Amino acid sequence: MSAATLHPTTPPVRPTGAPSVQGRRPHRLGGALRAVKVFLGAALDVILLGEYDEEAGVRRG
Repeated sequence: MSAATLHPTTPPVRPTGAPSVQGRRPHRLGGALRAVKVFLGAALDVILLGEYDEEAGVRRG
């Protein structure tokens, strides 16, 4: 049970300035490089810093 109270708010306002990215093609090379960067960062955390399942909050079973 929670004691949180929710209050209705107005919908968020879209910021002005930057154009919308809808309708643009995804950058496949950029996405692949970003995925490699994330994978290597996670591997580095496990290998060098010793972060394991229990410490990272992974629950099995």
